Amino acid sequence: MFPAVILAGGQSRRMGQDKATVTLAGAPLLRHVAHRLSGQTSRLAINAPASPQLDAPFHHLPDTLEGFLGPLAGILAAMRFAAHLPDQPSHVLTTAIDTPFIPLDLAPRLSGALTGDTAISVASSLGAMHPVCGLWPVRLADDLEAFLHSPEKARVKTFLSRHNTAAVEFPTLMTTAGPLDPFFNVNTREDLELAERYMEILP
Repeated sequence: MFPAVILAGGQSRRMGQDKATVTLAGAPLLRHVAHRLSGQTSRLAINAPASPQLDAPFHHLPDTLEGFLGPLAGILAAMRFAAHLPDQPSHVLTTAIDTPFIPLDLAPRLSGALTGDTAISVASSLGAMHPVCGLWPVRLADDLEAFLHSPEKARVKTFLSRHNTAAVEFPTLMTTAGPLDPFFNVNTREDLELAERYMEILP
């Protein structure tokens, strides 16, 4: 198993509050994602700015670079975190805090698509890639940091295009209200209301 880091460093402009404090079905979004990851990872951490409101029972790590540089900065922090673990994992798993329905087999399926210590494996559904949900080689940390300091716009897909990347397609979840994308993002209050309805009908 690989370590995992939940990315919660975004500015949550559309939600209007820190997503780490958003409640879904009586529990923080963070707890839902952590529950879905339980049993899939060797260790769990959260990447987020320091906040007295952040109530997480696992390791908290802020970005290693200053400024809001987007999800790649969180992925870099995850790589640096994994590099200092005693078991020296080759990869670290990242997921977003706003995806409360992530697959229960996310880590093993992404792992199965890896072809080496520098390969990246990311999730896909309905033909769309979800690059924040992926397995990232720890050895690429220096390269990623250099990319974040480069004049290029720091887009996740741009970084992926520079490396050996596999996209793993995940099926939709079938519900009584129709198919649900397992990587459904809770970005707005409307999304949160829809997620509440899905929570009521999912097992």
